Amino acid sequence: MTSSADNPAHLRSRLVSLDIIRGVVMVLMALDHVRVFAGVPAGGPDPAVFFTRWVTNFCAPAFVFLAGTGAFLHAVAVNDRRAMSRYLLVRGVLLIVLEMTISRLSWTFNFDFYNYTEANVLWVIGWSMIGMAALIHLPLRWITVFGLAMMAGHNLLDGMPQSAFDAIQHSSFSGFWQVLYAPFSEFRFFGNGPMLVVLYTIVPWVGVMAAGYGFGVVLQFDEVRRRAWCLCLGLGATVLFVVLRALNTYGNPWPWGSSDNGLSPLLSFLAVNKYPASLQFLLMTLGPTIAAIPLLERVHSYWADWLTVFGRTPMYYYLLHLPLIHFVAVLISLVRSPAATPWLFLNHPLRIPPPPDGYMWSLPLLYAVTALVVVMLYFPCRWYAARKARGPRNWFTTYI
Repeated sequence: MTSSADNPAHLRSRLVSLDIIRGVVMVLMALDHVRVFAGVPAGGPDPAVFFTRWVTNFCAPAFVFLAGTGAFLHAVAVNDRRAMSRYLLVRGVLLIVLEMTISRLSWTFNFDFYNYTEANVLWVIGWSMIGMAALIHLPLRWITVFGLAMMAGHNLLDGMPQSAFDAIQHSSFSGFWQVLYAPFSEFRFFGNGPMLVVLYTIVPWVGVMAAGYGFGVVLQFDEVRRRAWCLCLGLGATVLFVVLRALNTYGNPWPWGSSDNGLSPLLSFLAVNKYPASLQFLLMTLGPTIAAIPLLERVHSYWADWLTVFGRTPMYYYLLHLPLIHFVAVLISLVRSPAATPWLFLNHPLRIPPPPDGYMWSLPLLYAVTALVVVMLYFPCRWYAARKARGPRNWFTTYI
């Protein structure tokens, strides 16, 4: 499946570009999660606050899409569909378990599992991998068609009457529907069991991963053809976002330009729906991400080396960054606002009241803490990247 024009140097340059993008995603993810513990709102009419949140919207789409691309490249190397399917299944289950245990504890620093367990990004990546474990047995073109169809078609449900949604919510399929396509919903397992609060729904994210899997073929092209395809796909998606958004026709559940939300026209134009991720949201974020891939293949700099370390250890970074950010936030609160510290032990990030008066951080403090956390994470991630490169691999280095 590899083009005869390729060689190992070309392959390495492509993988480095993916690692740089994943590294940027990791840094932006830290910014967003510091924002949560800083008590800074997720947007609003203040441009500085809005863009602090908006730029982090690139994280989940890039991470899930490139996870699919990475799965394709891994499948090519393994050349065994059954083995690849088992790998995706095991890793998917592991990520779901990590979401409901380590990640949940890192977010909350409490043990109130009965009233709060969150379906966040590891949850949806895990289920998407489980879905891919089945999908990879299909021809590649059908995997790609499935992914694109889900990404582009799920907003057809925006036209359903509210009564239809209400009927589903109160039917025997309510729990399945909430996990599939009803963000911010909650339900209890087994009738009166632990509470699951859904943030990331399976639709359309399994489609994003499937589309990323299909995109892996592009990375096998020779350099000239690969560059043309990436720029065409990336810029084309970005232009399509602008057109769809400007026309207010399809791909997002609400139009832009409404004065009800208090946003300026520019901010309103960029405020598209992430939960569940609309077609316009995915075009806005994945378009520039894909276009950046060939531009980063020949980047050689100190900052690129830093980002590559994070890009090679994304799951290890993720598991470390949440408890570190939370711990630093507690220390800062004990100094700045001791009386407000109990707020940091509630059910973050979804089931919390507004931060206490006087608690919210300034943006300079938010960015300074993000920089501190990223620097602190660099050293264990560099060690782990070297450990994985040296081998031999065990179950931890295989799946984390």
